[in-house]
Amino acid sequence: MNVSRRRLLAGLAAAPLIAAAPDYQLEAVAVAPGVWAVRGADDAIAMRNGGAIANIGIIATAAGAVLIDAGASHRHGLALAALARRLTGKAVALVYLTHLHPDHSFGASAFPPAMVAATPAVVAQVAGDAAGFSAGLYRLLGDWMRGTDVLAPQLPAVAGLVQFGGRTLELLTLAGHSESDLAVLDRDSGTLFAGDLVFHNRAPSTPHADLARWRQSLDQLAGLGHARVVPGHGPVDQTPGTAIAQTRAWLDWLEPALLHALEQGLSMVEAGEMPIPPQLAGMAMARYELQRSVSHYWPALETARVPRL
Repeated sequence: MNVSRRRLLAGLAAAPLIAAAPDYQLEAVAVAPGVWAVRGADDAIAMRNGGAIANIGIIATAAGAVLIDAGASHRHGLALAALARRLTGKAVALVYLTHLHPDHSFGASAFPPAMVAATPAVVAQVAGDAAGFSAGLYRLLGDWMRGTDVLAPQLPAVAGLVQFGGRTLELLTLAGHSESDLAVLDRDSGTLFAGDLVFHNRAPSTPHADLARWRQSLDQLAGLGHARVVPGHGPVDQTPGTAIAQTRAWLDWLEPALLHALEQGLSMVEAGEMPIPPQLAGMAMARYELQRSVSHYWPALETARVPRL
């Protein structure tokens, strides 16, 4: 008899507990008046961190707290909701998802879809891609994922200004890190929540990236006149441009480096061990993300560059 992962977890829920259920220990850093960032671990998604590797934004408004991204699981979303209430004195009233990658979006399971906003492209992706992401996360995280069921957001996030609870938010619908990326600028504090379009002191990940579109999005973000950036991963950048420039530097190095490795006849394994420039090598997860990028791009590069026999 085949037993689904969710039926198995439901059975575990009914059984006597041998150990305490996993618990997210979240801390927030104040980055501006009424604005906080919850730092994710500089790590890959793993049992040891419960998938809590993405940065989450919390904004206080008169209408309730706004979350920028929702974490990796139902439990993570619930923990973020409790933290937001402690910080703001109000319940979460609105959730923006910057993109569909599960470390940012699967915690939306803890909130009614009617209060979750995403771009129309992300809403469409839920039907096609969420099940595959979910299966992967259940395998990686086990009981951390208990109760997580991804539903399509019901609020459309479209480019422009949004007035909510006395704050002005500017939504920017972009692409490059993924097929559809949302950035949110809190106009009142000048805080830019860039999602995974920006990484800071942590190497960018590229599983679904279009590098040319990503550069265009970075150019647009650089010209916003913001005061600080909360990146998708890595520490808050309290300057307008350091993290954006660092992300751009990695992308500008990565693409020609992969092409050069291919032209030199390196194998995929050898390309993953190529030297990383000193100014980039110190970023967290640099070697790991280089090796992931090799696996993402190498087959297409070979097809494009190596003539058929």
